[in-house]
Amino acid sequence: MIGGRRPISGRKPGDKRVRVERYHAPYFRYTGPNQLTAKAAASAPTTPMGRFVWRTKAILIGKPLANEEEIGERLSKKKALAIFSSDAISSSAYATEEILLAFLLAGVGGAAFLYSIQVSIGIAVLLAIVAFSYRQVCIAYPTGGGSYSVSKANIGKLASLIAASALLIDYTLTVAVSTSSAVEQIASAFPALDPVKVEIGITAIALITLGNLRGLREAGNIFAIPTYLFLFSAFLMIGIGTFRILFQGDTGPAPTPEVMAAMQDTASGLTILILLRAFASGAVALTGTEAIATGVPAFQPPEARNAARTLMFMAFILGTLFIGITFLASNFHILPIEEPKQTVISQISRHVYGDTLGFYLFQAFTALLLFLAANTSYNAFPRLGAVLAEDGFVPRQFAFRGDRLAYSQGIILLGLIAGTVVILGGGSTHALIPLYAVGVFIDFTIAQSGMVRHWLRTRDTGWRRRLSINAVGAVLTGVIAIVVTSVKFLDGAWFVMVLIPLLVGMMLFVRRQYDGQAHDLEVRDDLVFERPHREQRVIIPVNGINRAVVQAVMFGKSLASDASMLQAVYVTTDLEEAELLRVRWDRQLPGVPLVIVESPFRAVVNPIVTYLDVLDHAWPPGKEAPTTIVVLPEYVARRWWDRLLYNQAAKRLKAALVGREHTVIADVPYRRTDHSPG
Repeated sequence: MIGGRRPISGRKPGDKRVRVERYHAPYFRYTGPNQLTAKAAASAPTTPMGRFVWRTKAILIGKPLANEEEIGERLSKKKALAIFSSDAISSSAYATEEILLAFLLAGVGGAAFLYSIQVSIGIAVLLAIVAFSYRQVCIAYPTGGGSYSVSKANIGKLASLIAASALLIDYTLTVAVSTSSAVEQIASAFPALDPVKVEIGITAIALITLGNLRGLREAGNIFAIPTYLFLFSAFLMIGIGTFRILFQGDTGPAPTPEVMAAMQDTASGLTILILLRAFASGAVALTGTEAIATGVPAFQPPEARNAARTLMFMAFILGTLFIGITFLASNFHILPIEEPKQTVISQISRHVYGDTLGFYLFQAFTALLLFLAANTSYNAFPRLGAVLAEDGFVPRQFAFRGDRLAYSQGIILLGLIAGTVVILGGGSTHALIPLYAVGVFIDFTIAQSGMVRHWLRTRDTGWRRRLSINAVGAVLTGVIAIVVTSVKFLDGAWFVMVLIPLLVGMMLFVRRQYDGQAHDLEVRDDLVFERPHREQRVIIPVNGINRAVVQAVMFGKSLASDASMLQAVYVTTDLEEAELLRVRWDRQLPGVPLVIVESPFRAVVNPIVTYLDVLDHAWPPGKEAPTTIVVLPEYVARRWWDRLLYNQAAKRLKAALVGREHTVIADVPYRRTDHSPG
């Protein structure tokens, strides 16, 4: 018999076998000499509160996933198109409106109907150039990071941090702009919801945050359907509207007074600056193009090729949608209406589908897509944060994956900041666009400039053609970045220009702290450590004689270099009581000196720290000071509310000693069990 079990008979007479059960089997498996791999049970919480929190998290975000399951969380091209492209595709819902507003606010509303389609075609050409550029980024830098990785490898640290800062701002504003635009689409169909537009946006951000904490694959399942429903209904709308314009002579709904006034404005006042402003305003359609290049590692293998194909397909869809919607708006003579709020795309939809179920479904699909467009940032922002964390520019916690293999810290931080921006912006898309566009085109310019240097340095096959594409893109996006910044400077672009240097400074500060820590902890390769070279002195702060103190004293005896290097310290305000304790101490714990420190001012922590300083100064000059090990007895309470009653002085002493030179803190917890001696 082994472990209380009888031998088990085999199939043949005389066969005997024994089942051997090892205690480690449910928790670990051996993977090599002195090497174990923890199973799920080894990571499970053991306390009632811990199990409650674990079950709650499992309900909200799902059960934890192991590292080897990460490949199962990778995205197919169909799901990646829904997740990474929803931001770029959804920008077609408000980019046309920004072009029309640029003409309208410049006092040449009539020019909007004449030149908006040409402007949209120009933006589509720019989109193609940027998409081709980022296609090369996906292939050349498959580890992700987008423009940050490109500029770090080809331009330098400062440029890469500027690109990273612009990206972080862009991804945050993507969430705010997308949710704000979605609320406006809802208000266009249901004006009664306009007073609660901020609350709707915050609720959407919270739900998207929760969805992404569950992991990429589940997010793809959630977000894929709305994306494709919007694409189907949008292309159907463009097809029907184009047919009516070309073959039925449809010129749109009855013109409103605003449209009549705009049509009376001629293009005589049109200038190059107005065209550039309209071009820059509509160029927000390019936002989100970067996300696929940043999130290449999220794709199924081969990652780079799948990401590149998804990027080009996304650019084609976006360009077609953008030009199609602008074509309908200009031919239907539609302009934005502020009171009551009626977006351009909602007016087009109402005219094409009529005031029917089709209109309300399209508005629902558009609003849902815009809500979910924020999901692009929830994948790209945390991944960029992880890349920056690995390089030491942001806290390392952002590189840690959560239970569902998602970068939970980055996801939560993005949700909090974006929610704050929505509240401060009052849910207005147009108010946030100036902040949005500046960072986008700064990032585009840096990325494509970096790719120019990449081709000059590597000279791979076809490098001249690729260099030309990137050079043209760098010039165009650089010009647009200057135009957007100058035109929108007073509208809020100045804030981004201030925020980017602040973020760069913060990242440089974090990197300097990590570099300093690495220098302090560095160990030379030629050193061999066989035994301690310092003596060890053990000090045990006590509050009397109890089981926790006795256990700490026994532990301290095993640490001290010799008996003379071990002592207990008792701080008191009552000397008579202390003397009674000394008598008992000498009888029950012989060989361990008890030092009594009277504290007339009732302090406990500072007298102990000062006593340690006195011991250090009393050490013989010229002799290397010993390592002081402060052994803290701690009683382990059984319930969480009991912990408020115990160990408070020990916690304060620990906080005072952390970082003290040549000092080590050793917690010795004592937990009462049924087997404890009486």
